[in-house]
Amino acid sequence: MNIIRNRIVVGLTVLLTFSTMGWRCKDTSKEVAPPPPKPEPNIDIAYYISNADESAKFSFQEGGLPESDDTDLLTITVNPATKYQSMDGFGFSLTGGSALHLSKMSTSQRKNLLNELFGTEGDAIGISYLRLSLGASDLDEAVFSYNDLPAGETDVEMQHFTLAPDKRYLIPVLKEILAINPDLKIMASPWSAPTWMKTNGASKGGSLKPDYYDAYALYFVKYIQAMANEGITIDAITIQNEPLHPGNNPSMYMEAADQANFIKHSLGPAFESENIACKIIIYDHNADRTDYPIEILNDQEARKYIDGSAFHLYGGSINDLSKVHMAHSDKNLYFTEQWIGAPGNFSNDLKWHIENLIIGATRNWCKTVLEWNLAADSNLQPHTDGGCTECLGALTIDGNTVVRNPAYYIIAHASKYVRPNSFRIESNNLGDLSNVAFESTDGSIITIVLNKSDKKQSFNLNLDEQVVKTSLNAGAVGTYIWKR
Repeated sequence: MNIIRNRIVVGLTVLLTFSTMGWRCKDTSKEVAPPPPKPEPNIDIAYYISNADESAKFSFQEGGLPESDDTDLLTITVNPATKYQSMDGFGFSLTGGSALHLSKMSTSQRKNLLNELFGTEGDAIGISYLRLSLGASDLDEAVFSYNDLPAGETDVEMQHFTLAPDKRYLIPVLKEILAINPDLKIMASPWSAPTWMKTNGASKGGSLKPDYYDAYALYFVKYIQAMANEGITIDAITIQNEPLHPGNNPSMYMEAADQANFIKHSLGPAFESENIACKIIIYDHNADRTDYPIEILNDQEARKYIDGSAFHLYGGSINDLSKVHMAHSDKNLYFTEQWIGAPGNFSNDLKWHIENLIIGATRNWCKTVLEWNLAADSNLQPHTDGGCTECLGALTIDGNTVVRNPAYYIIAHASKYVRPNSFRIESNNLGDLSNVAFESTDGSIITIVLNKSDKKQSFNLNLDEQVVKTSLNAGAVGTYIWKR
C-alpha cells in the first residue's frame, strides 16, 4: 500500500508541476486559422523609351518597374472594362518614290529592312497598315494615271486601263511586304482622276466632270480588281486626297456635294453591282473642315455606301474629329496623313506627333494613324514638278544606307504592340502626362505616355489595382506593355 500511495503522490506532484509551467493539453476547438500568405503581385511590364535628346529612341528598358505605394504621385489608371474603337493599324504611305528606293537596295538588305518594318518578331516594329496612291502622288517620279490618253480621246469603258506604272517598283515591293505580313491592310487614295475626265484637262487642279462620274467609278472598280489579280487586297479607298487643295501636282478639287453625288449615283452602285467589298471613305483632308464629311454623311442616299471619314492635320485641332463621331457615331474615323518637314527635329517632332496623332487621333476615335511617307533619299527625291520638296521620309535610303528618322520611332511606339483588332480602352488623361491605352489581341495592356512638361516627372501606373512607379524625362515618350 505504501508503494502505491508513494506512486500516486509522485504522479500528482508531476502533474501539478506541469500545470504550473503551463504544459496543458491544447484546446483547438476555438483556434482561428492564420491568414493565407499574400499572393505575389501579377506584374510583368516591358517598356520602351524615347528621350527628347535622342539618348534613347524606342529603346527597350531592362528590368521591371517597382510596386508603388506613393499616393502623392499623379496616377494614370487604366480601365480595360471600358472599350472604345477597335484599331486597324499604324503605318505609312508607301509612295512610288518609297518603292523606288526600296527596289534599288540589294536583295538581302531590302529583305532585312522589310522584315524590320513589317515583321512582328524580335526588333521588328510591326507596321500593320499602308496607304497607296491610286495613280501618281506628288512623291512619284512623274505624274501618271492608269488610263492616260492622247489629247481629245476618251475611254469610258476603261479598255485601256493598266497598272503598268505600278508594276515597275510598287507592286513587286508590295508583294515582298505581303509575304512578310499577309494580314497587312491597304488603303488607296487618288490624287487626281485621269486628265481627260477633268474640267481643265490637266493633272493639277480642275474638277471631275459629272459626265464622267460613271467612268471614274469604273476606274476604281478596275483598280481594285486588277490589284486583286496581283494578289493584293485593297481594304479601303478614299474618294480624293485633299479635295480642297487643288494646288498640288497631281490634285483635283471636289466639293462635298460633288463627292456625295459621285458616291450615291456612281461609285456606290458600281461597287454594289460588282460585289466590291472595299470600304468607301470620304474627305481625306484637314481637321478644320469637319463640316465637309458631316454634310456628306447627312445625305441618306450617300451614307449607306460609306464606311467613314479620313483626316489630315495641316489645319484645325485633332479634337475636332470627335465632332464627326458625335454627329455620326456609326461611321468610322481614320487618320491618314501627316508629314515631317526636312531635316526634322527629333525633340519637337516626337512631342507633337505623339501628342496629336498617336494619342490625340486615337482618343478622337481614329482606327488608323499613318505618317507621310515611308522613304525618300537624302535629296528628298523623287517628287513631281510642283510636288513636295521638303517631305522627310520615315527612312532616308541612299543605296543600301538607311537612316531612321523621327516618324519611324513615332509609329514604332504604337505599331509594335498595338496590333490590328486591339481596342482603345479608358485611361485618365493628366495634363502634362498625356496618354492613351489599348488592350491588344493577346490580352496585353499597352499604355503610351508623353511627358509634355519641361522637367522630369515621376508617376504611377495603375492596372487592376496593381500600381507601379515610373518616370519620364522632359519631352520623353514611354510605351508600357503590361502582360496579363
